[in-house]
Amino acid sequence: PVLQIRYHKELFPNLQEVESHGNFIDISTAEEVTLRPGEFKLINLGISVKIPEGYWMQVVPRSSTYKKYKVIQVNSFGVIDTDYCGDGDIILLPVYATEDTTIPANERVAQFRLVKDIPFEIDTVDTLSGPDRGGYGSTGRV
Repeated sequence: PVLQIRYHKELFPNLQEVESHGNFIDISTAEEVTLRPGEFKLINLGISVKIPEGYWMQVVPRSSTYKKYKVIQVNSFGVIDTDYCGDGDIILLPVYATEDTTIPANERVAQFRLVKDIPFEIDTVDTLSGPDRGGYGSTGRV
């Protein structure tokens, strides 16, 4: 598969290109971001993508992002579908700050990978054949 990436260098002339490290590709901030505790921000990552048919993109923070900048991604991980593919469909990282922080431009804060779709069907049933485990948070309890 081929992932097409458009760098918005007309808006961010110094935008760093994505970097491959292992199974995920690192993405940098397009501009400096300053946040106060409790603030929410959509961090602009300065790229748009066209994902190949049969795939979707998973976007998550890098493991060092919280340690360095005290921000957490608010939607656990981002899903980018194949129909989010226009020039104006810029990838954003939704974060919540737990402390005062400034994230410089071109700082690697997120990473992504392509995930292959797994086709499936839905069958609506009246009951399921498996045993009940006891509800949420009950694994390993008697």
